[in-house]
Amino acid sequence: MVTMRRSRTGVGGVVGIVVVVWLLIGAFAAFQRDYFENTPTNCAGAGTVALTVLAGPLNYLGVNPKVADCNLPEPSQ
Repeated sequence: MVTMRRSRTGVGGVVGIVVVVWLLIGAFAAFQRDYFENTPTNCAGAGTVALTVLAGPLNYLGVNPKVADCNLPEPSQ
């Protein structure tokens, strides 16, 4: 007996594809702004890159997220 399997992409698969495309667009926006080469290596620079990637297509609608100051906790002694 031959059984046919149906592909089960469903809603979860579609949401996953949308999230991946969203993040790729955000990474491309960060690349266009030279954040991967000319960003200071501190908390604010890393935060700006992360927010730009998370903003995704919103970057092309005028959103320009920047982290000005970030305070990381000091290690305990």
